[in-house]
Amino acid sequence: MKSIISTDQAPSAIGTYSQAVKVNNTVYLSGQIPLIPATMEVIAGGFAEQTEQVFKNLSAVCEAAGGTINDMVKVNIFMIDLSNFATVNEIMAKYFQQPYPARAAIQISKLPKDVEIEIDGVMELPSLR
Repeated sequence: MKSIISTDQAPSAIGTYSQAVKVNNTVYLSGQIPLIPATMEVIAGGFAEQTEQVFKNLSAVCEAAGGTINDMVKVNIFMIDLSNFATVNEIMAKYFQQPYPARAAIQISKLPKDVEIEIDGVMELPSLR
């Protein structure tokens, strides 16, 4: 049985997908880009500000699903420039505690709304909630 996760504390879905889908105690989070939920506009600033907003958005979806960002077991990071990897590590360390989730970081040519970063992942809740 699957449940759709939705919160107004993260950007609404732009298209035919859900913010997250929960199956038993596993939550599959759709990609988050650096949109401000209230305005659906890309946050002002550069890569660091965009990355912070993405982690805030992911945190909101995790909380709506009944967990926290630290319940994420897999994170996929899509960037248009892998030279920003050190910045991702620095910001990610503010949101995650050890043990860290598994992770992939991939450079791609373009992201929605011409943002610099998008992150999706999988969260495993400690127990059925």
